[in-house]
Parts: sequence; structure tokens; C-alpha cells
Amino acid sequence: MRIDIPDGRDAIEYVWGEMVPGIGVAASKLSLAVYAHTTLGLREFEAARLRIAQINGCVFCLDWRTERDGQKVEEEFADAVTRWRTTDAFDDRTRLAAEYAERYALDHHNLDDEFWTRMTAHYSQVEIVELSMCIGSWLAFGRLNHVLGLDTVCMLPSGRSPSDRR
Repeated sequence: MRIDIPDGRDAIEYVWGEMVPGIGVAASKLSLAVYAHTTLGLREFEAARLRIAQINGCVFCLDWRTERDGQKVEEEFADAVTRWRTTDAFDDRTRLAAEYAERYALDHHNLDDEFWTRMTAHYSQVEIVELSMCIGSWLAFGRLNHVLGLDTVCMLPSGRSPSDRR
């Protein structure tokens, strides 16, 4: 943990809500909006989100599974995201979401015409902008939480201790 948290305080709420309220509250609203207002399908949304979580190494993000209408991706989905190039568990949109997330985070200068031809064959311009904003928020906020060590002290959705993941 890189930030001192007062005893008995939730690390995320303290850092995001109280330390820098003018920025943190706005950032949390963006983070929540990504989940509340997405029009992307659950599988492509989770493929991109999990690929960013894997790249960032955010313990909380790796443990999280987005739920919609009582549905979550299957347990093996995160492993398939790791193997997005070769897995047979993904359709073209899901595979492209994982690829875009990876390239957005690690190789954005090389998103070439060939990639955009494939992307626009499967996603509308509105969906591309939406996916880009989602990826940007996960990259920024998951990385912030991991770099500051917040991901190891916040409550994981599975109920596991963050130290169980390391």
C-alpha cells in the first residue's frame, strides 16, 4: 500500500472520495457510467475489461465479473481472454474486443488500417467510441488502484482476501 489510510476507513472510498474529491468523485462517476450505460454485449465488454485487468495486474479487477440481468460470463472466460488469439470460445466481436484492449494498452501507435478494417466490419462507429472510452477508464483506474496498492486492500467481489491472489 502506497497511501496511508486512516484506521477503519475503506481505502477506495477514502482515496477516491476524500483525498481528491474534485477529481476522484468525477472519476468514480465515469467508472460507474461505463457499467451503467454500456450498450456493448456482455462477452465483448468482459473480454476487453479482463484483458485490461490482466495487463494492469489489478487484483480487484481480475476478481471482478460484470453481471447483467443475473448473467455473468462463464468461469473459464478469463483464461480464454488470456488466449484470445487462439481460443475457440470467442466469436469475432469478442476476439476483437480483447485484441483492441491489448493493443490500446500496449501498442496503440500500431493500430493500422488492417486492424481498423476488421474492427469496422464488426463494430459500428458508436460502439468503437464506447469501447474506447470503456478501455480508457479501465486502463486508467485499474492501473491507478494497482500502482497505489489499493487493489490489495479493497474488498474483492469473490470474498477472497487480496493476498490469496498473490
